[in-house]
Amino acid sequence: MAYTYMLECRDGSLYVGWTDDLEKRIRTHQAGRGGKYTRSRLPVRLAYFEELPDKSAAMSREWHLKRLTHQQKLALIDRAGQTLYNKCLD
Repeated sequence: MAYTYMLECRDGSLYVGWTDDLEKRIRTHQAGRGGKYTRSRLPVRLAYFEELPDKSAAMSREWHLKRLTHQQKLALIDRAGQTLYNKCLD
């Protein structure tokens, strides 16, 4: 099991990544030890994620999500609904 995710940063920008442990990765980002991009944009909020069968699928999906415009990413988040991230962090 692997995940592709989007974080909303304090400045409104979106960060896309992948992981095999979503909860741990979010905690790492929040602690300032995640991606270099997010360190200066804390706090971050999990805005979207997808569960995928393996690392390869997650990395491929990450690649595709990174190529979306900001508006397309926001539309994807909106379509998925904002309640999913609560499930992951409970």
